[in-house]
Parts: sequence; structure tokens; C-alpha cells
Amino acid sequence: MSKKKKSSSGAGAGTDLIDKEKTKNKVEPPAKYQVVLYNDNFTPMELVAVILTELFRQNTDDAWNITMNIHKKGKGIAGGPYSKEIAETKASRATDLARSLGYPLLAKHEKI
Repeated sequence: MSKKKKSSSGAGAGTDLIDKEKTKNKVEPPAKYQVVLYNDNFTPMELVAVILTELFRQNTDDAWNITMNIHKKGKGIAGGPYSKEIAETKASRATDLARSLGYPLLAKHEKI
């Protein structure tokens, strides 16, 4: 809180600031997000690999490695780091594409 001192000069109406709060505006870089795909028993691994290559621009070998991680571990990182908006959009597009084909693939964005 800032302290104010009344001026003792003849004008009498003004106030002088003795202490001014010093606030440092620390600029932090924006948070980064990644897109995570989750395993289910219905979505074909081939579709997951296609989503990884088309939406996340993974090469074929990396797409299959990520697909196998999703299959074995239950989830895998599809891509990132992205800004929050881009991660949300990519996760939404992956989910929408799978759902349009009748599969329940789950894609979420997570803060890194």
C-alpha cells in the first residue's frame, strides 16, 4: 500500500507520495501444451497412425512408434509443444476425425 503525506505548504490541497509500490512486471513465456492420445479397444491402430501423420505431421516410423506406445502404455504424446489454442485445436480435430468415422478415440491437451 502506498503512504501519503499531506503537504504543509500554503496551497494545502495536494498530497505527495512518499513510498511508491514497486511492482516488477515479470514477463513469463506462455505455457506450452502437448496433445495426448488415449488407448481404447475400438479405434484401429492404422487410424491412429494416419491421424499422427496427417494432423501431427509425424513421419511414418515415428507414427507407428507412438501408436505402439499408445497401445501398450494406454496413452502417448501425439505432438507438442504447442500454444494452448493450437493444442486444443489439434486435439479437437483428432477426436472429431475419429468420431466422424465411428471410433471413440480420445485426444486431450495437457500442460507441459
